[in-house]
Amino acid sequence: MGAPAAPPPSIDPAAVMRSRAYISALVLAAVLGVPISVLAYGFLALVAAVQRFVFIELPGQVFGGSAPAWWPVPWLLLCGLLTALTIRYLPGTGGHSPAFGFKTGGGPPGGRELWGIVLAALTTLSLGAVLGPEGPLIAIGGGLGALAVHLVKKDAPPMAQTVMASAGSFAAISTLLGSPVLGAFLIMEAAGIGGMTLSLVALPGLLASGVGALVFVGLDGWTGLGSFSLALPDVPPAVSPTLATMGWAVAMGAAGALLGWLIRWAALSLRPVVHLNRVLVTSALGLLIGLTAMVYQLVSGRSFTQVLFSGQEALPELVKDAADYSLAVLILLIACKTLVYGLSLSAFRGGPVFPSMFIGAALGIAASGLPGMDLAAGIGMGMGAMCAAMLRLPLTSTLLATLLLGVDGVAVTPQVVVAVAVAFVITNVLPVPGPKSGSGETAGSGTRPGGGAVQRPA
Repeated sequence: MGAPAAPPPSIDPAAVMRSRAYISALVLAAVLGVPISVLAYGFLALVAAVQRFVFIELPGQVFGGSAPAWWPVPWLLLCGLLTALTIRYLPGTGGHSPAFGFKTGGGPPGGRELWGIVLAALTTLSLGAVLGPEGPLIAIGGGLGALAVHLVKKDAPPMAQTVMASAGSFAAISTLLGSPVLGAFLIMEAAGIGGMTLSLVALPGLLASGVGALVFVGLDGWTGLGSFSLALPDVPPAVSPTLATMGWAVAMGAAGALLGWLIRWAALSLRPVVHLNRVLVTSALGLLIGLTAMVYQLVSGRSFTQVLFSGQEALPELVKDAADYSLAVLILLIACKTLVYGLSLSAFRGGPVFPSMFIGAALGIAASGLPGMDLAAGIGMGMGAMCAAMLRLPLTSTLLATLLLGVDGVAVTPQVVVAVAVAFVITNVLPVPGPKSGSGETAGSGTRPGGGAVQRPA
């Protein structure tokens, strides 16, 4: 989302790298890494603060304890209303729709569009819709990078804006994912950039994200707000791959592909309905998300917060307490999270990564009791398969699953690779979900699993 398109083929990347202007761009990228990372940290801190106040502190003040099961219902209704008004009336339609995965091309958002992206993402993420912050952060970072180039030199060539927009996106997203390299893979694989052009665009971005990582570490300690990077502090011990786990990897890949297809089908099928009356329908979808979370708490006895939000904060707790979940509760959690994820993708604004990882981890935990399966392998395979199905980025999906498991990720890498490959192949073989072309949707664009462009509205 907001990831820069590849530079025109007429440009010689090697010549550009030797130029004085490119060296200046590297310096500017390092400088930009600081303010963009600070703004990204502030955005994530604001989202976390609103979430904590609305869903934890406020019910504690009102009821003297934890929130009742119905508490998320009015807030999700408000979430849908505010998000829809932002998309409907502010420039830029709140950014790219997450139902189509990561947008590759179209250039970074302009200055006026940035406000719409920030507000749409803030209402979506703060009030409980099931999307992650990575999409808006990429768009915001890219927009700020391009804006900086425009302010420094108004007649800067398109290549300069492309490179600096990429650097801004790198700086904004890399520390959220816990690794500058992982952020680079995500953006570059989504943009489809390779060869010498990859080095041309990636080098300033890596420099900016490296500086940004230092800024995030410093802000963690200085502000006392904690870290907003994805991490699993408690990881189950991994065991060596066996024929049984490799066989289950095939099954997990197929399950992830089918579940991902179902989520995307729900999201894309609802989009024409959303466009009939965005404010009314998005508010109704928010209400349905809140009701689903309420039902989960009433039936399972666990907090509705596991169903809401991106899943980034709930994922470490889910993995840590995996043994405390019954199979029935895990199935209910997967079903509820899958439903609200599809509803959120159809009308809200955010990123698709973290909900995919949460559902995949829950799927892996549920499957860990099968003969020949172990918990670490199940979690890794589940996350890899779901990310491959939803993002359609196999390299990034493999890295997300293995790096998150730390040193144990090395042991489960073969199973994760098989699960990701199976999920990716099946995702490309399955028919494109959602309404066919000519269904009345017009503006905007998305990407078919096979890579072909298809026109879509925002």
